[in-house]
Amino acid sequence: MLTRLPAWSGLFAVLSLALLLLSACGEEIGGAGAVDGGVAMGLVERQVAFGPRVPGTEAHAAALEWMTAYLRERADTVEQRPFTWVTTRGDTLALTNVWASFSPESPSRVLLLAHWDSRPVAEMSSDSADRGRPVPGANDGASGVAVLLAVADALAEDPPGIGVDLLLTDGEDWGHDPVTYATEVQDMFLGARRFAATRGGSYRPLFAILLDLVGDRDPHFPMEGNSVRYAPEVVRRVWETAADLGHSDVFVSRQGRAINDDHVPLNEIGIRTIDVIDFDYPYWHTVEDTPDKVSARTLGIVREVVLETIRRHAGGPSGPPPPPGFSPPAGRRGPLGRG
Repeated sequence: MLTRLPAWSGLFAVLSLALLLLSACGEEIGGAGAVDGGVAMGLVERQVAFGPRVPGTEAHAAALEWMTAYLRERADTVEQRPFTWVTTRGDTLALTNVWASFSPESPSRVLLLAHWDSRPVAEMSSDSADRGRPVPGANDGASGVAVLLAVADALAEDPPGIGVDLLLTDGEDWGHDPVTYATEVQDMFLGARRFAATRGGSYRPLFAILLDLVGDRDPHFPMEGNSVRYAPEVVRRVWETAADLGHSDVFVSRQGRAINDDHVPLNEIGIRTIDVIDFDYPYWHTVEDTPDKVSARTLGIVREVVLETIRRHAGGPSGPPPPPGFSPPAGRRGPLGRG
């Protein structure tokens, strides 16, 4: 089951009150109806056209080269960072994170990340015959990547005056039992865990934003529990920005679940990272996670909020890092675990 964070209800209340007051102003400032996410929608469709981006498949390899080429035309530096991971069942996975930097010489930096792989099994599908099939991953995977690639377009065209790094993580959605298809959390978030283990200690961005499941046609992004616990100031800044832009109906000022996701390994090494995620998505881990379930407008809203947050709040949050040895409650992403 998914866990909540009752001990942090007071902090959520303070954040919610501030955002409710801001939302009234935001309706006048923003123009939600004018958001255009057509480019990002096309990028979702392009990824899904490769097929499920499951590690070890041709679709996975082709998508990797396409994403890398796309970023090399826009970012100042782009790297493929291959690594291997031995699963709890003894399988060796060949995985690759993709790293792209804008203004790499800038000491002040912001990190944006999303996972680009697809889940190998659709264990939440209603038809048992579909549960061993891979997930197309239109919303769970492709939506976050699409927004980041669309953000890359904007950064290349109009640099924000601060360094921005993009991290596309692999192996986020791998863990599964090949017999029961149940989620094995030990073999998930692999790219983020690899990054935290090998790069995180020397890398200190002002803050980081993870995008996951950001394309739903009926979007509602609550303030995710682990994000508020680790990085409340970052949450406040992003949700304030959304309210100012007129999107308080999408970035909603209410308490959300504590979710295990790629942001947790980063927070555990002191990189204050929030998770923008709409987990109320009925097609999660099913064969029906296809582009027709994704909204161009939702993608456009998320892109707009992320870009404006970078441009407006490049000075960085002032909240303290988590205390030494802190770890969050064991949140899980669904009845079978995280994926």
